[in-house]
Amino acid sequence: MYICVDFDGTVVDHRYPDIGEPVPGAITWLKKLQRHGAKLILFTMRSNTSEGSSLLRDAVQYFEVNGIKLYGVNRNPDQDSWTSSPKAYGDVYVDDSGFGCPLTQPKGFARPCVDWKVVGPQLEHMCLSKR
Repeated sequence: MYICVDFDGTVVDHRYPDIGEPVPGAITWLKKLQRHGAKLILFTMRSNTSEGSSLLRDAVQYFEVNGIKLYGVNRNPDQDSWTSSPKAYGDVYVDDSGFGCPLTQPKGFARPCVDWKVVGPQLEHMCLSKR
């Protein structure tokens, strides 16, 4: 199962261009989903620039430091054989801006973020049913 995951507001608090505090439960659930065979694709607006900005690289490194190996970054490597579309193919997209995505607002957070207490179990069920 391919899961495309946004970064700001989904994995960390909105503090762009900085990296905010972890969204409660995000890392725990992403690790669990990965153990169930999910292929995680970072799908974010963050980018690197020729002027030296490393915002995307910093986000990728955040996952690495937290023990999550990304399957792709802003693209799904498996789709190269059947499309040249710039949109990363996923079975599901987790994004705080996605219509209907369950949100919560932890104390001190800049904006509402993904509620992993709701999203995590639903994604786990999807992963297990795809096996």
